Amino acid sequence: MTTYSGSCHCGAVTFDVETDLSERIVCNCSLCGRSGTLYTFVPASAFTARGEETLTDYQFGKESIHHTFCPVCGVRPFARGTAPSGDEMVGVNIGCIEAIDRHTLEPTMKYDGRSV
Repeated sequence: MTTYSGSCHCGAVTFDVETDLSERIVCNCSLCGRSGTLYTFVPASAFTARGEETLTDYQFGKESIHHTFCPVCGVRPFARGTAPSGDEMVGVNIGCIEAIDRHTLEPTMKYDGRSV
């Protein structure tokens, strides 16, 4: 596991995440499909955010995932939800991790969010 730092575009929200990036998920739901986000999911205990209170929360469908975005720059740095096991999870937008070029990584899993 490696600790990575990231942020939204304007820097109002920053975060640290501990992950090995082995799980890289692309979702085809109407929101993720439009934004082209590539996620890595981690337990909430492996994630720390600063400035999170400035984010706007957006929910749709079953309202089970808190899709957050910066109201200043519009970037979606992460989402919060619950895994099927009941554990709190964070879906981190790999494109917001400073040390990673998101376009050099292929998804390891495709999630069919349209069917949920």
